Amino acid sequence: MLLTDIAKIIGLFTAWNGLVFAIYFIDKQAARYGQWRISEKTLLTLAFLAGSPGAVSAQQLLRHKTRKEPFRSELMAICGFHLLAVVALISGIAARMLGLI
Repeated sequence: MLLTDIAKIIGLFTAWNGLVFAIYFIDKQAARYGQWRISEKTLLTLAFLAGSPGAVSAQQLLRHKTRKEPFRSELMAICGFHLLAVVALISGIAARMLGLI
């Protein structure tokens, strides 16, 4: 994998999480003004599809759904899953670089 490929992946990941943050912002504004809301299922799906950093950032910075259960716990479970996936990915890459696999 080339450095340019890694840069593209990081760029896509950053853009996706910016979009997820924006969608959480839109939902927060809708909540403030009593307008149509985005479903929790949709918000959690966006977080699950590699958008958990944007979702958690929006939740904390915008104070959006910080007390709402089970949403909060489900979002934290998604973050835990993503953390484990990243650790496994990095471990696999490190093992391959060290010639262990």
